[in-house]
Amino acid sequence: MNQKFLIGVDFGTDSVRALLVSSEGEVIQSSVQNYTRWANGEFCDSGENRYRQHPLDYIESLEAVLKDVLDGLSEKEKKQVKGISVDTTGSTPVAVNKKGTPLALCSGFEENPNAMFILWKDHTAVDEAGEINKLAKNRDGPDYTRFVGGVYSSEWFWAKILHTLRVDKKVRDAAYSWAEHCDWITYELTGGKDVHEMKRSRCAAGHKAMWNEQFEGLPSETFLKALDPLLGGLREKLYRSTQTSDTSAGLLSQKWADKLGLPGRVTVGVGAFDAHMGAVGGEIKPYYLSKVMGTSTCDMLVVPRSDLDDSCVHGICGQVDGSVIPGMIGLEAGQSAFGDLYAWFNSLLLWPLQVLESEEHFFNTENGKHLQQEIRTKTLEKLSEQASRLGVDPDDPVALDWLNGRRTPDANQKLTMGIEGLTLGTSAPQIFKTIVEASCFGAKAIVERFEVEGVPIKGVIGLGGVAKKSPYVMQTLATVLNRPIDIVSSEHTCALGSAMFAAVASGTHSTIENAMDAMGSGFETTYEPDQSKSEVYKVLFDRYKKLGAYEERRVERSSSKGKIGGSIE
Repeated sequence: MNQKFLIGVDFGTDSVRALLVSSEGEVIQSSVQNYTRWANGEFCDSGENRYRQHPLDYIESLEAVLKDVLDGLSEKEKKQVKGISVDTTGSTPVAVNKKGTPLALCSGFEENPNAMFILWKDHTAVDEAGEINKLAKNRDGPDYTRFVGGVYSSEWFWAKILHTLRVDKKVRDAAYSWAEHCDWITYELTGGKDVHEMKRSRCAAGHKAMWNEQFEGLPSETFLKALDPLLGGLREKLYRSTQTSDTSAGLLSQKWADKLGLPGRVTVGVGAFDAHMGAVGGEIKPYYLSKVMGTSTCDMLVVPRSDLDDSCVHGICGQVDGSVIPGMIGLEAGQSAFGDLYAWFNSLLLWPLQVLESEEHFFNTENGKHLQQEIRTKTLEKLSEQASRLGVDPDDPVALDWLNGRRTPDANQKLTMGIEGLTLGTSAPQIFKTIVEASCFGAKAIVERFEVEGVPIKGVIGLGGVAKKSPYVMQTLATVLNRPIDIVSSEHTCALGSAMFAAVASGTHSTIENAMDAMGSGFETTYEPDQSKSEVYKVLFDRYKKLGAYEERRVERSSSKGKIGGSIE
């Protein structure tokens, strides 16, 4: 058999997915495994915006899905597995020792949330992000936020590191270095033993850690020590060079080869963030906005180097040479909450059920349990159905989509959600409609920012759970954007993109463009804008922006009264 196989692994917020695919794009097998500790709500506190994940969740679930997708292959077929590549959420860093082992896997740190991976949506470092922005704009020397949109976010690498060092002396004393999830899981698969040998992702470093060739790598030691002396000496323990995801990080270690029953030499590609590889899995092309829509959104664009010259797009999540497609500039934006908005409202409506199921005998009966399940699975479905039947009026309620802060444009995680225009006659479907429209207005604000900054949007590509499963949301988005949206056919776009990069890293395909041509799934449908509603949505979008301006003024006044900074010993 001459057919070659690749494995793409996609670490999401709640679970990990593995995809076994042929070099011609045929999906052989897929598998999904939830993170056990995360599913139980361990190590997180939503009231403090603290979201942590234990490395054992990653290791255990990874082993399960890899074994699952390989199950059924003959020994001869297993020898045709040529490459594995991984994508993860980000920025999701962790403190590691000199061997590159996360502290949570070391004695004495097993139950310490600060020794675990700090998930992308953790917002405990809001104050630290503010300090980074203030220092970057008020000192001699380069502005290190220049290539990350001019605004550093609490969701990113340095803010999270600084916050952790300040609040946890034990972790501070034990941490030798730090690693992004996408870098560490690749390092784990290749059997790394020295953190200085860890291959570092270009997209993670450029978009979240302010790495750039113009700065000779990461921000200078002088800048970091001026930010806080606690960061002194860390730069030299991190990295200078980075790699694009079409390159090899090494071979699968003997330990993992034995676990998986893989006899051959399997290349492990350099890792990257899920949205970056998802954009490739969705066959991104220049000036097409690739929207990965799940709990949050990540919006990717690729632009030829010569088109941007030395200009920077303000207020986005960065522009990095080679972060999506090697040889092009990758630009990233996104929303901190998208599907999370709908899940939040659904949870509010289900609150009585959550209380009564532990107190009422009826819910412990067979009929009661069946009713619970029906309500849980059909609430969002019915809300969408009823909301789609409502008209659109300039006087409708308007909401902000900043339930988890704002990522783009102009990151500000202190911002909160607001709704105006409610009355005693406002129904649950009307509120749901308003929330969906808010998420779409947030997406439109991103498109406007790109265009104002001189980057045209020639098309929109939709992928991810919301794009595949929520026709009402996608139709609303197409109408608000007043643009068609092409929906990718693949159910596993991020994992497919990872497999494409594995194909290039292993030499199975020569370039990522060739891999996309050979392995892409194409598009299953296109949502066209409803022109009868487009003019009304222009009015509602204007109200959205005015409400947002009010919220920004409120938060600015509130922040000016507080105190930022200070170390905790």
